[in-house]
Amino acid sequence: MKKILKYTAISLGMLAGLPSCEVERLPETAISDQTFWRSEGDLKAASNYLYTYLPTFGTLTPQGYSSTYNVTYASEDIWSDDAFGLASNNISDGSRLAPATDANYTANYLLIRAANNIIEKASRAAVNTAQSIIDRYVAEARFFRAFGYYNLVQRYGDVPLILKTLDETSAELNVPASPRASIFDQIYQDLDFAAQKLPTATTLGTADFGRISNTAALAFKARVALFEGTRSKYHNYGEPAKHLKVAVDAAKAVIDSKQHELYTGSYFDIWQLAGEGRQNRENIIVRQYGVSLTERVVTHSYYRGTLENGNMNPTKSLADSYLYKDGLPINKSPLYKAPVVSTDVFVDRDTRMSDTFMKKGDPMMTTKPIFDIAPLVFNKTGFMFRKTSNVDDWNTQASTIDRPILRYAEVLVTYAEALYDLNGSISDADLDLTINRLRQRGGVAKLTNTFATTNGLNMRDEIRRERRVELAQEGFRYWDLIRWKTAEIELPKPILGNYFFKAEFGTVAAVRLTADNYILVQEASFRKFDPVRDYLWPLPINEIALNPSLTQNKGW
Repeated sequence: MKKILKYTAISLGMLAGLPSCEVERLPETAISDQTFWRSEGDLKAASNYLYTYLPTFGTLTPQGYSSTYNVTYASEDIWSDDAFGLASNNISDGSRLAPATDANYTANYLLIRAANNIIEKASRAAVNTAQSIIDRYVAEARFFRAFGYYNLVQRYGDVPLILKTLDETSAELNVPASPRASIFDQIYQDLDFAAQKLPTATTLGTADFGRISNTAALAFKARVALFEGTRSKYHNYGEPAKHLKVAVDAAKAVIDSKQHELYTGSYFDIWQLAGEGRQNRENIIVRQYGVSLTERVVTHSYYRGTLENGNMNPTKSLADSYLYKDGLPINKSPLYKAPVVSTDVFVDRDTRMSDTFMKKGDPMMTTKPIFDIAPLVFNKTGFMFRKTSNVDDWNTQASTIDRPILRYAEVLVTYAEALYDLNGSISDADLDLTINRLRQRGGVAKLTNTFATTNGLNMRDEIRRERRVELAQEGFRYWDLIRWKTAEIELPKPILGNYFFKAEFGTVAAVRLTADNYILVQEASFRKFDPVRDYLWPLPINEIALNPSLTQNKGW
């Protein structure tokens, strides 16, 4: 099941080259491949390297490198209003400066360089390998090239578009950034090729589970297009309808393929060993970890190192977004009652809240087997995230639980949101196809147009709410606020936590409370978002020095 973890050493030498801060430089001395690129095995080994760049639980260390890139994939939520860490960070408090170097920039160009290398050289295997096989691994490479460019343009906007490997003398090292519209066109071309040439998830089966399938390419295309379609719509540039139509069509193609389905087990188990592998058809793209503690290749300590120790804790804002089982929000539902004890927060709520937040009685850790209340010294909000929590993993600090990167649930909410933003409406039939299937597994009443009108609900907001709760703790919220152009409204708000249950939290020094007895974690005055500057990230200063044709983003 986890064969991709067994990376072939020769492929690392072929593709890794030498780490560099420069865009896509490939020193000729770093590669010696006159006898490589001869067989399917060579192509597969080369492609395996690309998978080391999939988002991890924690920081990114590409295989074949001794240094760790400070690309944090597991804690994006602390940049948003969904989570808070042990202290403020320089994104949510607005204090960051343009960096000299940025691994989010460098690592993605390293990935693009490796993908370009395969795309250029795969044809050498034609003597011994069928064209369909060559096309398959070129398709994998083109998927990852699209993946790298999406990560770049999402953060920085216009960046250099490099579609071939470069050496120290290449003129392309000094090209200006390409317009984001051109980059998205190239991303779509790469993903279309991948969708045409890659096997289905069924064909990959258990033996090749984890490799990119044709529906993975389509599902990722839907994600990309939704981002740019809504961003261009709400930031007022480009061609929103074009991208939204791409998102609708790509998501619908995944739905119609019948290759994927929502997981039939519990929502919580999606982030446990029970939810791994092809038997969970909700998985479309995953980051795989070690096979077992006795057969370790790579593991993580996300539960103990990020959740239990307080590096990422859910907020009241996230908690309040979960509906009551009658389908109404906390400010409208007659089921709401002021909490008296901590478990009251979960009564009559969407059950996905109980699967995402720790509550009294849940298994916790070796030194405290059963959870009662979050310790405020670590979990500053008085809440604790639960996805991926596992007592055995806490003890060993070597979890092999995979990280879902793209799930079928995301495809459903993408289809609903793109359709609504494209047309300004959504039918009850399409709500049943998408949003209501997710609500059903949370035990929440159906959403219909009549229900929304009767209860004074905004349909767009309810679709966005569904996305927020379904994908909570998975790193989406910050980027959603960016594309909706609501970051300037939501991010400067104060961070509040759980209701302060004095009998359960006990005497806590220096805890600050609001007038209505909620934990005040961070005041609004310590949270900044500059709408002129912060919707794009700053380009690394060293990259501008290396390429004078690059222009720094506005305000940085």
